[in-house]
Amino acid sequence: MDGTLVDTEPYWLDVERELVESFGGTWTKEHGLQLVGSALERSAHILQSFGVDMETWDLIRHISGRVTERLAVEIPWRPGARELLAELREARVPTALVTMSISPMAHSVIAAIGFDAFDVVVAGDQVERPKPHPDPYLQAASALGVDIARCVAIEDSIPGTTSASASGAATVAVPAHVPLPPSPSYTLWESLEGRGVADLEAVLAERAELSA
Repeated sequence: MDGTLVDTEPYWLDVERELVESFGGTWTKEHGLQLVGSALERSAHILQSFGVDMETWDLIRHISGRVTERLAVEIPWRPGARELLAELREARVPTALVTMSISPMAHSVIAAIGFDAFDVVVAGDQVERPKPHPDPYLQAASALGVDIARCVAIEDSIPGTTSASASGAATVAVPAHVPLPPSPSYTLWESLEGRGVADLEAVLAERAELSA
């Protein structure tokens, strides 16, 4: 979601900086970018190491709530994301949102899409082993009732692409704020703009051919 469907990273960076500074610490953009795609608890522990004196889940709920407040004012959609979702729905392709953000934040973004975009939501507070483990994607495929090998995952971070490719899904990497190098484990796209169902089918077919 964050970085793939919506460009929320600037919101996270601002909220993290404000929180660390409120405890007398210093938080830079470089610090924040190290958390992109990370599990909630890992991010909380890093913020605690910078002096944030809050219990882990209190901290997670605080920063998630502050980001959600900003999303209520303006949602910065990533280019092509909603259009691709709309085409998938029209083609009746089952879809799942797999995010490490907590459920309330995920559902606030989903509600703003404007149509019923996802059949399943797997959020960071619904998994025992978060990204980069494959579990979130395997959980999503199971909930959809589909074979993970017939799934295409779209991600924007190293933890995300690692999780998706380890699950067995064909993976598309679309970098946002953190560069992603070329890799045999995923297909690299510059943007989702102009991409459609046929492009995802091509990724799936190519991955099946390589695995044969």
